[in-house]
Amino acid sequence: MLDPLPTRRLALAGLGASLAAACTPLGLFATLTPRDGGVIAWRGEAYGDDPRQRLDVYARRGTEGAPVCVFFYGGSWNSGRRQDYGWVGQALAARGFVAVVADYRLHPQVRFPGFLEDGALAVRWLTQNAQRFGGDPGRIALSGYSAGGYNAVMLGLDPSYLNSVGVKPEVVRAVAGLAGPYDFLPLDDPTTIKVFGKAPDLPRTQPGTFARAGSTPAFLATGLRDNVVWPRNTQRLAARLREAGAVVEERGYEGLDHAAILLALSRPLRGRAPVLDEMAGFLMKHAGSQAD
Repeated sequence: MLDPLPTRRLALAGLGASLAAACTPLGLFATLTPRDGGVIAWRGEAYGDDPRQRLDVYARRGTEGAPVCVFFYGGSWNSGRRQDYGWVGQALAARGFVAVVADYRLHPQVRFPGFLEDGALAVRWLTQNAQRFGGDPGRIALSGYSAGGYNAVMLGLDPSYLNSVGVKPEVVRAVAGLAGPYDFLPLDDPTTIKVFGKAPDLPRTQPGTFARAGSTPAFLATGLRDNVVWPRNTQRLAARLREAGAVVEERGYEGLDHAAILLALSRPLRGRAPVLDEMAGFLMKHAGSQAD
């Protein structure tokens, strides 16, 4: 259910090359894919003491007072590196955000909720430093793909992680999850058993547990051909949020599988589905305004 993206076959538009093995596909894609221009980057900023607690920041030249959008990558909570997702950061920056791509500690170094604690620390760092890069520390959006989508949504829906590091949860104005695993109880997959099996209260590992009328507005999207993280994860969480009276926008993209919904954020593959436009539009709608 939760195979990391690097083990999936990725099609790099125009090259016709089939890439598979460890981190090679994403690394090659990140190196070769055309990127959005006019964006500058600050790399390797430390939000904690651990080597995995680093992030990269992307913003258009001259940006001031812009909303901040953090992106958490996928990889089954056991793989991934921010360097392979600079093209996502540049795409979000080109849409008007101060964009952040954050590393976080992985299994086996940590289990749940270690990666969520890291996400909360990254948000705290941004509340203290976003202005250095032209960002508004009071207007933060969280986004992510696959396992990273889970991280983003959980941080937005369960306020305990931000509260624990002294951050007011209200600074997170919106969340977006692409192909996230949100509904995986009972634990029946080797990855989720390893990562979540020692949680003392398993229902509190599920984002739907925290659905309420005042939940952070959520954009939830899935590829309808996804057989890695099944679309029912998105559909069930969206239904829970709607039933609770929360603001939620659900999208199911025809013809996209688990990898394709992420790659649709890239310049070469945006024509396949309006994932970037719709996600960025939702986040900007809810995080872009300075009004309370």
